[in-house]
Amino acid sequence: MSMQQLLLMGAGHAHAFVLEAFAKQPEPSIAVTVVSDSPLAAYSGSVPAWLAGECTLRETQIDVAALCQRANARLILSPAKMIDPQERCVTLANGERVNFDVASVNIGSTLAPPPLNGENLPKLLAMRPLSSLHQRWQALKNDISHLPSGGAQRVVGVGGGAAGCETLMSVLGQLRKQRPDIVWQGHLLSASNALLPDAGRVPRWLMRRALSQAGITVHVEQRGETLIEGGVTTQNGKRIDADIVLWATGAVGHPWLAGTDLPLDQHGFIRVDNKLEVTGQPNMFAAGDCAAFTPALPNAGVYAVRMGQHLADNLRRACYDKTLLPWQPPKRVLALIGTGDGRAIASRGGFGVSGKWVWQWKKRIDARFIARFNPPFED
Repeated sequence: MSMQQLLLMGAGHAHAFVLEAFAKQPEPSIAVTVVSDSPLAAYSGSVPAWLAGECTLRETQIDVAALCQRANARLILSPAKMIDPQERCVTLANGERVNFDVASVNIGSTLAPPPLNGENLPKLLAMRPLSSLHQRWQALKNDISHLPSGGAQRVVGVGGGAAGCETLMSVLGQLRKQRPDIVWQGHLLSASNALLPDAGRVPRWLMRRALSQAGITVHVEQRGETLIEGGVTTQNGKRIDADIVLWATGAVGHPWLAGTDLPLDQHGFIRVDNKLEVTGQPNMFAAGDCAAFTPALPNAGVYAVRMGQHLADNLRRACYDKTLLPWQPPKRVLALIGTGDGRAIASRGGFGVSGKWVWQWKKRIDARFIARFNPPFED
């Protein structure tokens, strides 16, 4: 059998499992190449703790370069910018072309930015793409450090899902520590009539209580739409005053995917079947946030984690032209949502509980996950 070229685009959670699998069970007849914009990849579960100032950026990251070395994979530090499924090649941002026999896409998602109308707009912190969040967060903190003492700042979070709630509470907690001489007011806009629309009644109640304790006013059935001078407007023309806007809604696929022949859904995500294979494109796969599964899955890192081992198995099978196996997503997943005050909410279906012990539990789980893919590796 000739050498098979396996290309991994992106260094998301699912691909970490693929590299681990090939490190533990090497395949001499499969050459693995990874293309990524960075030798380090953030683990999304640890981002709230970092935003809250409870850990360093490095403590949230997976050492992709070391993981590639362990798996004897070639790492190219330039992201994919064009895929040609017919020619079986990818063009990178640096102009390099990489050929493949089997390919997988695990590049996460980005956010549709709000329209900007006018001058003196609020400062905007978009929560995606995750790979460059640290640069945007540092720039915002630098701006905050130059604010005059006294007065008040209104921080408006747009997005009532778990990420939007968690982000707003974490950021507010850190800003209050950084500038205790300023009064920080929080507001949350949710397009739905309830927070955490995918959760049960108890977790939703716990989240509303946590937001209230953080001094955050919740505005339901208010979809944030346009940044204007001194605020943000909603779908019905209502104006919400804001000095800072955290944008955590409207997840979409990376724009460059629209220029490919890959099948995309209405949000720009790559359509896959139950084997994680791209619809109509044999030997091409996608996983995590960039993949559009049927029925649709929430944009949550836990699904990319659950896909990881199965993706590794099917990529190996594809390289050897073996029958692919279907993946069954879990019916319910455990969500651990930090509340920015040393506590967290555990949510699974209708079950919900909160407390400091949940936050410590979450941090241990996250730390174990990150350590799994960082040196020193366990054999």
